[in-house]
Amino acid sequence: MSKSIRILFVDDEDQLRYLVQHQLTIEGFYVETADDGDTALEILKEKVFDVILLDIRMPRMNGLEVLKHLKNQKFISRVIMLTGVDDLAVALEAVKSGAIDYLTKPYDLKDLIRAIRRIVAK
Repeated sequence: MSKSIRILFVDDEDQLRYLVQHQLTIEGFYVETADDGDTALEILKEKVFDVILLDIRMPRMNGLEVLKHLKNQKFISRVIMLTGVDDLAVALEAVKSGAIDYLTKPYDLKDLIRAIRRIVAK
């Protein structure tokens, strides 16, 4: 099942992007990355992904702004929000804006993989 799952991982932390991309690739997922919301939206103009892993706090365009743009443009990708902020109000806003799941950093890789597989199976 993993081989066909296409993931866009959007986070401004270089080391985290590399680490997550590497680990998810080992698990058999196809993973591309973007270092900010603007770059992610440019990639999404050209490519389709099953899942978008989207950090909330990023420079220029934060994850909630990207999420609202995706919702307005009716993108079909499922979004998991990732953040270092454990804030219920932010989580509720993310879900209201279209996110399917919300994980707080640092998250366990097994939890992330479970979340990806769960939302793709829906």
